[in-house]
Amino acid sequence: MKVNVEIDCTPLEARQFFGLPDVSPMQTAVMDKMQQQVMANIEKVSPESLIQSWFTFDPKIAERFQDMFVTMSGLGGMGQKDKK
Repeated sequence: MKVNVEIDCTPLEARQFFGLPDVSPMQTAVMDKMQQQVMANIEKVSPESLIQSWFTFDPKIAERFQDMFVTMSGLGGMGQKDKK
């Protein structure tokens, strides 16, 4: 014997029927707290503040990055010349 029962109700109505607690106030509180934290920390991840924090510890870091890229591009070019 096979019996199919279809129940048309909202998730809130189903939770109430089974006696489960209403978690919507807790969800709202958690989401509000997360939003406050994101908004408080959003300035820290802006491109300007990231660049500033990366380059504040060594004033010559920009020159070193430039030298590193020149060296890397030079090595790539030398590898291609050697293969000819």
